[in-house]
Amino acid sequence: MSSVDGGTAQSDRIVTVPNLLSLVRLLGVPLFVYLLLVTQSDGWALVILIASGFTDWLDGKLARVLGQSSRFGALLDPFVDRLYVVTTLVTFVIRGFIPWWVAAILIGRDAVLALLLVIYRRRGLPPPEVIYLGKGATFLLMFAMPMILAAHIDWGFAAVAQPLGSALLIWGTVLYVWTGLLYAMTALRVMRMIPVRGAAGSEREAR
Repeated sequence: MSSVDGGTAQSDRIVTVPNLLSLVRLLGVPLFVYLLLVTQSDGWALVILIASGFTDWLDGKLARVLGQSSRFGALLDPFVDRLYVVTTLVTFVIRGFIPWWVAAILIGRDAVLALLLVIYRRRGLPPPEVIYLGKGATFLLMFAMPMILAAHIDWGFAAVAQPLGSALLIWGTVLYVWTGLLYAMTALRVMRMIPVRGAAGSEREAR
């Protein structure tokens, strides 16, 4: 991913190799939707999904090796990640690959956390650091999606992909929800302990 550990400095550069890879991944989203829903070319859609996961890993590796971590990349990369997850979930529901409530839980978790970011913005704080367990949950989901799609392709691997994809989806969903609760509890602690920016000064003036 283009974002790196907090100890690594981030530049204001936009045109970097990792960011270009993230943009290529972004352009792959409408192509994935077209292949899966319009032409129902599941094999090619699987190729796009796998390529997205590989380039997601590659752009993070290159950001560290080339020293091209950037603030733009730190925003773009997780945005593309979430877009792929949401798009894949919605298209899988439409095709009947997964139950609608699984997609609702996963998408709802991200929607709630996006709303909680307001707590940090109102206090002039950066978003919370990514929990390692959250990365693990995303990793499981990113592997579950190709497996679920592979299970619906007419080939020998489908018999293996079906149970493997289901297991990864279950574990990934559980961890995803659990880490969402951890993020929410952290945000609530911040809300209780740190005043809104400017509010403390206003209280002192009132006194």
